[in-house]
Amino acid sequence: VDRCLSCLSCMTTCPSGVHYMHLVDHARTHIERTYRRPWPDRALRAVLAAVLPKPGLFRAALIGARLARPFAGLLPGEGQTARRLRAMLKLAPAALPRPATPAGAQVHPAQRVSGDGGRRGRVALLAGCAQTVLGPQINDATIRLLTRMGIEVVVAQGAGCCGALTLHMGKHDAGMEAARANIAAWNREIEGEGLDAIVINTSGCGTTVKDYGFMFRNEPEPWRSRAEAVAARARDISEYLTEIGYAPTRDPAGLTVAYHAACSLQHGQKITGEPKALLRKAGFAVAEPAEGHICCGSAGTYNILQPEIADRLRARKLANIEATRPDLVAAGNIGCITQLSGGTLPVVHTIELLDWMAGGPRPAGVPAGRAAAA
Repeated sequence: VDRCLSCLSCMTTCPSGVHYMHLVDHARTHIERTYRRPWPDRALRAVLAAVLPKPGLFRAALIGARLARPFAGLLPGEGQTARRLRAMLKLAPAALPRPATPAGAQVHPAQRVSGDGGRRGRVALLAGCAQTVLGPQINDATIRLLTRMGIEVVVAQGAGCCGALTLHMGKHDAGMEAARANIAAWNREIEGEGLDAIVINTSGCGTTVKDYGFMFRNEPEPWRSRAEAVAARARDISEYLTEIGYAPTRDPAGLTVAYHAACSLQHGQKITGEPKALLRKAGFAVAEPAEGHICCGSAGTYNILQPEIADRLRARKLANIEATRPDLVAAGNIGCITQLSGGTLPVVHTIELLDWMAGGPRPAGVPAGRAAAA
């Protein structure tokens, strides 16, 4: 069970439609409650569960890891603990982006750049946890694009980690607590000025938020109904842009993008065509690498807890991507972006490219192409 990626490809393959996502989460909760792991394993899992969902702690941990990276080779032995620690240090970025805007209620009013003006809709954006530290520009691009399209964007006070990181480590109660905070925050908006959608630009989080109705199926009212209301409004950013009619405003950049399909998006949410169609609409040539159904090895905390398997999957994925001879890579999940970065190609979120071609700034590291850089 520990070595399962939770990539959920079994769910899109199984002809009987077995919902393995729920089964493996149930198994991991049972293991966590009934099996006593060796103390180094317990300690590492406790640290990951405590640090990753909290942006402030996570940022401090990454700064510490960056300082410790030069000494990674001095870690003694080839045991599991040493390998995991080396994997953690290797994943820490050499430099961190500026801190995201402090958490709290934020409203970004709609700004129509064309058409008849006026607000077209109102959505809540899940700002997330790890992504706000590793890639705050992803939320920035999402907000810029949606507000220019006439959508008011709310970052609800009290909403944070979706609960996936702890839930998939078998820490069910912590996952439910995070989900409960989000449900309460978003229902205040639903019952206030209303929400047309809850937009999520991290596909791993989207898979979990869409499952809130199942997670709270045995909870008393009003939590069950509130969870169902949230799950019904949850949309991946590519879904929502397709629904409201994304349109570029810049000339095509003349770049070829290798699209990496995150497992949580293609298998967990069964969203496969929308991101590629949006990239093509924005003027990019889209390359689809071989074995696109196979995981890159990120899988939440998998690349830390199972580094050898994760490294093999990463190498296989990058080889397939590079074989398409693209100019850059696009993905819809911060875990995949982190896992695939550090090679010869820039790796960015799909929304950053869509925002660029609709008037936003060119993403860092992306070649200008023929489009005018802002």
